[in-house]
Amino acid sequence: MIKLNNPVRNTISFGIIIATPMEAEPFIKCLGMKDTGAQPFPVYMGKDSAIIISGIGKTNAALATAYACMKHDPACILNLGSAGAVRDSEETGRIFNIEKTVEPDRIHIRTNTPFTQYPDILEGFDKAVLSTQDKAVDDHEAFREISAFADLVDMEGASVVQASKRFHKKCLLFKFVSD
Repeated sequence: MIKLNNPVRNTISFGIIIATPMEAEPFIKCLGMKDTGAQPFPVYMGKDSAIIISGIGKTNAALATAYACMKHDPACILNLGSAGAVRDSEETGRIFNIEKTVEPDRIHIRTNTPFTQYPDILEGFDKAVLSTQDKAVDDHEAFREISAFADLVDMEGASVVQASKRFHKKCLLFKFVSD
């Protein structure tokens, strides 16, 4: 019989999932967070929150979210980071609270429609719909197709929402327009 050790749980208010160190750096500095040297993800701890740097992509984001939920038991998961605008008219640097995620590369077998997730939202912020997919979008035709159902595109958001909901956690997504 194999015995599994139960992970030590440190209850915090916020588990913050960010894909890259570059996106995380301003938050780490502003919040005075300290590197824990943790594995399998880089983790920075503050007074009442943890930043977990997931790496790019849906699988990394889902794994980091599950890790945050199991290890730190946060009251709320935040996914912060950059997203590309699908329309040229969108202002670089603008911040959106994501109200819906759509995965055009993940089709529901029964309905033949993309999987959709609904994160929690906060009043008072500009809202947007986010398309999350496993590969970077880098051509105008793809952006045009995505613009029919989303405002922004990234590679992590929908997975963070799905994993958070699986652990019965509140989940907020905030994305800034990078390009």
